[in-house]
Order: sequence, then C-alpha cells, then structure tokens
Amino acid sequence: MANRRSRAAASASAAEPSQGTPHPTEAESRRAPERKAATAASRRSARAKAGEPSGSLGHQRAASEPMTGTASGGGRSETVAPDPVEPVADRPQVEPGTTSRTGDRLRFVGAATRRIARGIDLDEIVLGLCRATVPTFADVILVYLRDPLPVGDERPVAPVVLRLRRTDRIPEEQDTDGGRMPSLNLQTEFPQAAELAEVRPGGPLAEVLRGVRPVFGDSAAARAALPELLGPHHAIPDHQRAILAPLRGRRRVIGAAVFFRRPERPAFEGDDLLVAAQLATHTALGVDKAVLYGREAYIADALQRTMLPETLPQPTGVRLASRYLPAAETARVGGDWYDAIPLPGSRVALVVGDVMGHSMTSAAIMGQLRTTAQTLAGLDLPPQEVLHHLDEQAQRLGSDRMATCLYAVYDPVAHRIMVANAGHPPPVLLHLGGRAEVLRVPPGAPIGVGGVDFEAVELDAPAGATLLLYTDGLVESRMRDVWTGIEQLREKLTATARLTGPDHPPPLEPLCDEVLDMLGPGDRDDDIALLAARFDGIAPSDVAYWFLDPTEQAPGKARRLARRALDRWGLADLSDSVELLISEVVTNAVRYAERPITLRLLRTDVLRCEVGDDVPQLPRLRQARPSDEGGRGLYLVNKLARRWGATRLSTGKVVWFELGSPPRS
Repeated sequence: MANRRSRAAASASAAEPSQGTPHPTEAESRRAPERKAATAASRRSARAKAGEPSGSLGHQRAASEPMTGTASGGGRSETVAPDPVEPVADRPQVEPGTTSRTGDRLRFVGAATRRIARGIDLDEIVLGLCRATVPTFADVILVYLRDPLPVGDERPVAPVVLRLRRTDRIPEEQDTDGGRMPSLNLQTEFPQAAELAEVRPGGPLAEVLRGVRPVFGDSAAARAALPELLGPHHAIPDHQRAILAPLRGRRRVIGAAVFFRRPERPAFEGDDLLVAAQLATHTALGVDKAVLYGREAYIADALQRTMLPETLPQPTGVRLASRYLPAAETARVGGDWYDAIPLPGSRVALVVGDVMGHSMTSAAIMGQLRTTAQTLAGLDLPPQEVLHHLDEQAQRLGSDRMATCLYAVYDPVAHRIMVANAGHPPPVLLHLGGRAEVLRVPPGAPIGVGGVDFEAVELDAPAGATLLLYTDGLVESRMRDVWTGIEQLREKLTATARLTGPDHPPPLEPLCDEVLDMLGPGDRDDDIALLAARFDGIAPSDVAYWFLDPTEQAPGKARRLARRALDRWGLADLSDSVELLISEVVTNAVRYAERPITLRLLRTDVLRCEVGDDVPQLPRLRQARPSDEGGRGLYLVNKLARRWGATRLSTGKVVWFELGSPPRS
C-alpha cells in the first residue's frame, strides 16, 4: 500500500508544472476531482450569464464531424462538454465561448470543403455545397451559376446571365406535440424567385459580384442586388437573415450563392461572412475544375468518336453492325477500334483492335494504327502482311506502344474468309443452324513486339453465318478470365439463335444488343468494340468471269461476252451502256498490259463490272482537248456509270463501275 501511494504521489508531481510549489498531499489529491467538477460548473454558469446565443455556428458542427452535443437551431438543444481544467494563472482571458465557436467554425469549414472537393462533375459539387450548409449553416440556399459557364480563358461576349442551378431548404420537422415546426418555404417567401437573372453592367448585382466578398442581406448593397437576382418584384423582409456570396473562380466570377436563416434562428455574425467566403471560394474552384474536366472529357470523347467509323459501308454480299461502349462515363477515352473496308472484287476487310491503356495517347495511337490499316488495305495486301506493317508502325511510334489486332478478309464470291491475328481474342462464327464456333486461328504476338511473324488461315464462310469480332472488354473482367468469357459468349450466341429457329438467323442489330446484355454489374472494366458480319455471299450463277489476252481483238471479245451474260440474266436493256463502257476500259488496259486481262460481271442489287490488269498505275480523269484523239474513255465512264473507281493491287490494278439496279430473275 505504501508503495502504491508513493507511486501515485510521484505521478501527480510529474503531471503538474514545476514552479517551486510543494507537492500535493494525499488529501489534496483526493480533492482534485471535486475541484475540477466545481470549475466546470462555474464555467457553465458563466456562459449562461453571458447570454451566449445557442443557435450560432459556434454550437453547430457539420454532419460529417463528430460532435459532443446537438445543435440548438431549429428547436434542438445542445450539450457542451466541459473543457480540460488548466491552472487559472495560465488560462488566457477571453470572452466565454469564443474559443469553442471558433473551433466549431473551423471544423465545419473543413468538413464542408472536403465534401465539396469530393465532387467531380458540376452537379456533385453544387450538391456538396447544399448538403454541407443546410441545415448546419443555413436553412435555405440558392445557387446561381453563369449560363453558359465559361471555360478556361474564354471571354463571353454576350451579357452575363445567371441561372438558378439548385435550391435546397431544411424540411419541416415534427415538434414534441406532433405538429409541424415552422420552416422557410420558398413558395411563400419567394413567390417570384427568378430562374434567370441578367447581370446589368454597372448595376447593384454587378457591383456586389465585382466586390467578391460576401455581404449581409440587410446591407444596402445586398438590398439593391438581391431583387435583381431573385426577381424584380422581390424584396427581402426586415426579419430575413441572409448572406449573398459571389462565386469567383480562377479568372472571373461564375455565379452567386444566397444563404437564408429562419426568423426565429440567430442572425448571421461577422465570422459567418468568413465561413460563407470559404464555402464560396471552394465551390467556385470546384466548378471551374468540373467545367475544365467536362470540356476535356468532351474533347476526348469527340476525338474517340471521330476516329471510329461514323457509318459502316454496305459492301456486296455482307451485312454489318457494330457497337462501341466506353469503360465508364468518367473514362470515355480508350484504344479500342473497329473498321470495315471495301476491297476490290466485292471483298471486304474486317478489322478490330485494342491499344493498351485509357488515355488521349491511347486514342491517338489507335487513330494512327487505324489509318495505317486503311492504307494497307487499299494496297490489297494479305492479312499477315497488313499486321506486319502495323507492327512496324507501332514500333516507330514508340517502344512501349502495344496493341492487339485481328484482320480478316471476306470474299463473297468464293465464300471464304482469310484471318490473321496479333494477340487478339479469337472470333466466333455463328452458323445458320444455331451452332456457335470459336474459330481456331493462330494467336500471334501483339503489335509492337517486333521481330515476329504473323500467320493467316483461310476458312469457310457459308452463306447465312455470322462472324463476331470483339475486343477483350467483352469477355474479360475482374470477375472472369478471358476463356471463361469466350465460352459464355458462345453460349449466349447459341441461345439467341434458338429464338429465331435453325433456318432464320437472328437480326444483326438485336443480336449485338443481346451480346452486350451478357455483361454483369462488375464486367465493365474495359472498353468494348464489337463488329458483327452476316455473310450473304454471291451465288455462282450471278458471277461471270473471263480472261482476255492483251490484243487488239480483246475489246470486241469483251463486248460479246458481256452481251451474252446480260441476255442470260435478263438485262438486255443495259447492253448498250455496258458494252460501251467495257470497250473503253478494256481498250485502255490493252494499251499497257503485258499479261492476260481479267473481266468479271457481278449481278447483285446493281450490275458491277471489273477489269483487271498488271499495270499498277491508276487512271486519272482528265478533260481531253479538242485536238486529242483519246482521253475520253473515263469521261464516258464518269458520265454513264452510277459509280466507278480504280484500286491498286499487289499484282496491278482493278478498274470497276456499277450500273443501275437490275431486277433479279
């Protein structure tokens, strides 16, 4: 017992400041709690006598901050915890309650600014301001923002217009008798509050906004400015408690906030102007940030959409549909892309790719690779050669530019498809009978690795089948691996095909929507690009194909062969035009060709004529002079044909033209 008493005495001696006073006795130590309680009671009595307002912000805290009591504003009482006991000689002589109110204001401002700063878009920031201030700081808040909001260094030339962005007020509460507590009602207090307010240059509202600092609602400046803001017929009552706070961003005033309190609540104090200034500053900076972010997101989204095809082509023998989904609304920029490129001979190149990353850089690299793929497709290179040149282009863009890509070429005449892969998920082929098959194509290395070869495989593409190309965002997520996702995709396609029966493939557009419906809540980790191709093909009976020697007799022979094919198809009314144009194109090919010339007629929704030779130089349309003996062949083709063009091949070129919409026999 003696040891415990000596240790307690030593602890008490260490806790007190050493100023030459004797150590407290054991009896004095026992009386210490009593002295602390008496001191706390005297402090509460002094506060009550001082008449400290109980509804001020000094006795209120933000809802997100821990509190020792409840605010008394709005009929609620507050319990204040006693301050720690200090020696009277060391305690600063201040007005009772001042330190507590200052600390509470600081805590409120800190919590409110954190809540405002959490917002990303404009609505979240304005909502954060309203929720942080009502009812802790004010009973009603009106937030006005410029319409439209300026972005960056923009200097609006039109008059400044403020639009009421949001209004929040404290709801009515039940009192102890089961009735309703009186609350500030916008319908009665502000019957004509304006949705729009034009700031007149040199007017009272413009002067208050130019001053930047918040002002009390009963000041001369606010009494002149508030009717201009809230409406020409509105006047602030004498009993109304209000603060008008301009919202100034980094470069200019972007709006205003008006805080109101109920008549029965304590009026705003001078320190409340500082609180309103802090709230207005953080809100304005957050709005500036949100506007800049929104503009950047808009630009990035526009860049992404511009780099993707606006519309898909309508090549002969195949129908196309596509979808693109960003990973999220807040991250719309990615490197996924798809494309469909018409090729000579009614073929079409189908491309889907994915650049690694989600940034403006990824989108820019995607655009360069897509442009390169279109250029290479125009040269009619084999799929593996296209991937090889894309790999070289990616290495030129940088050492860390990686992408996956799948490139396929569909031939509707041969009903075949040639596919080359560069590290991309394999395509899925939905057959007419409803069976979904994951195509076995060599995986290959991603584009940008360098020093690797790509391999192409040729597969059957039966009429009525549907080929689905996609990026890994469709089948891979945190919830599943890529092969599990591919199997789920195959099962989804099979189940969708059962709905339309074995003889009728599902329509393309609804099929794409059904495929995207397989995504669950946690499956949107990446962008999704989807390209679906329905193979219709061209029947052999609608194709006529010949080889012609490059001699003087070739144009006449071409006219006779074309006339027979048109008679067989019931298109004799097109014979004169077709024979004239074929004669001109074949004559031009004979002039320069050294190897046999190819002539092909295709009957689909239009009549298409194709003449190929081994000369890579493309013909150009020009106006022949009166003295020229030639040079008018392409002029006739341009005048009589519905469409025409010339495409360079690896073995030469093809000149083609289309005529009319022939009826099917």
